[in-house]
Amino acid sequence: MKNKLCQILNIKYPILQGGMAWVATAELAAAVSNAGGLGIIGAGHMPPDVLRMEIQKTKALTKKVFGVNIMLMSPFVKEVMQVVIDEKVAVITTGAGNPAEYIPALKEIGSKIIPVVASVALAKRLERTGVDAIIAEGQESGGHVGEISTMSLIPQIVDAVSVPVIAAGGIADSRGMAAALALGAQGVQIGTRFVVSLECIAHSNYKNAILKAKDRSTIVTGIATGHPVRVLANKFTREYHAMEKNGSSPEELEQLGAGKLRIAAREGDVDHGSVMVGQISGMITDIKSVEEIIQDLVNGLPKVLSGISDNI
Repeated sequence: MKNKLCQILNIKYPILQGGMAWVATAELAAAVSNAGGLGIIGAGHMPPDVLRMEIQKTKALTKKVFGVNIMLMSPFVKEVMQVVIDEKVAVITTGAGNPAEYIPALKEIGSKIIPVVASVALAKRLERTGVDAIIAEGQESGGHVGEISTMSLIPQIVDAVSVPVIAAGGIADSRGMAAALALGAQGVQIGTRFVVSLECIAHSNYKNAILKAKDRSTIVTGIATGHPVRVLANKFTREYHAMEKNGSSPEELEQLGAGKLRIAAREGDVDHGSVMVGQISGMITDIKSVEEIIQDLVNGLPKVLSGISDNI
């Protein structure tokens, strides 16, 4: 599986772990990298000193390549960028903005820059800034989402750019991985499946909520704010939608959502917290080690491809 993406990132398998705030910590990132994928620390709104500690902890847990996901809307974005430069992090994925102003400094230390996009126009614009690959994320994914499905988005972005494309959104097993590769992607980014792993530090209530989820258990909140988020439906989302229906301002809605991911992911309040997961959660039924998850993905590909041949 040493394709172009694997060569660029110096990884064994073209499998990236999503940079999910509050759950993609050193423990998970190191486990994914040790298993042959690319583990990613989710910086979220981490202050720079906290991120530095997570990076150093990851370095102590793995000698393999790992990355950091930086949300460009973070109030600490400039300080966080300086931390990853100081620590010489090999791969930086970005979301919620354009990383162009930071690319020269990141390139200077040899980092690979991979933005997450949800449209062809943004993919083309960011390719011109010199990024090394593109993560094309469909609206099936958990957390912040766009409006286009993975099935429609991936081939259009593959046709529009020349850098490797990584598919994200709605992928949890070998079938999803094979489908992404068939659409022209050179790798996949997986989030929700890795949350339900032994190494992920997410609260057991958070993991169990994913295990109990069905195909229609997730909904999208925050459309009125311009920052839609896919989460499991619960008491929090009912309150949120009631406020939307009653005409609450974007500021009031953002205030309601502040800190809700943390109380769900870390404190285990999955009724009043924001349980950010993808639609794929309905097919996840067990907790496994990261090593088992990645080996299931890789070893299952031949069977999937054989099944395709049988159906032709």
